[in-house]
Amino acid sequence: MINKTQTLVLSDIWPKPQARTQTIIRNATLVVGFALLTAICAQIRIPLGFTPVPITGQTFAVLLAGAALGTRLGALSQLTYWVMGLIGLPFYSNATGGWSAGTGATMGYMIGFIFAAAAVGHLAERKHDRQFITSLPAMLLGSAIIYTCGAVWLAHSLNIAVSTGEDNAISLGVAPFLIGDLIKVLLAAASTSTIWQVIKN
Repeated sequence: MINKTQTLVLSDIWPKPQARTQTIIRNATLVVGFALLTAICAQIRIPLGFTPVPITGQTFAVLLAGAALGTRLGALSQLTYWVMGLIGLPFYSNATGGWSAGTGATMGYMIGFIFAAAAVGHLAERKHDRQFITSLPAMLLGSAIIYTCGAVWLAHSLNIAVSTGEDNAISLGVAPFLIGDLIKVLLAAASTSTIWQVIKN
């Protein structure tokens, strides 16, 4: 049974075992599971001809990872996702992988995934994901972190300004995705808060 008065994240529905080895196996399963979920969502892809950054489903998985796993495991799941792609597994968008794909123009977004999952996880550990009205700002913060890291690296990678000039990182790597990411943020906030309501009942 779950102690509903205890501060938990969603993954604690799976009780933590007493034995250290079993705890390691449990945590590793959760981390790898959410890394795989991110990889699957990365294949939901809509390419845009004017920017090297496609619309993908990754953001949804990143936000869920943070909310479900908490600060440490959430961040670790996204680090695992990035590293698995770097070593050549087809984890990235369009089933790509390898060093060049993982350190190219979109690397900033993947770094942002790690920090975003940690930030959402930090707030989830403080029960911000249990009601839609508090879950939504947490998810928006996570999305903003991804955008910030992504835009800064994109500007560096393409040798363009972050926000000024005809072609800049905001117009190429942020603005085209705002509506789609808002939908993903709403879905993530609704999903986590709904699951908690079901658990409470």
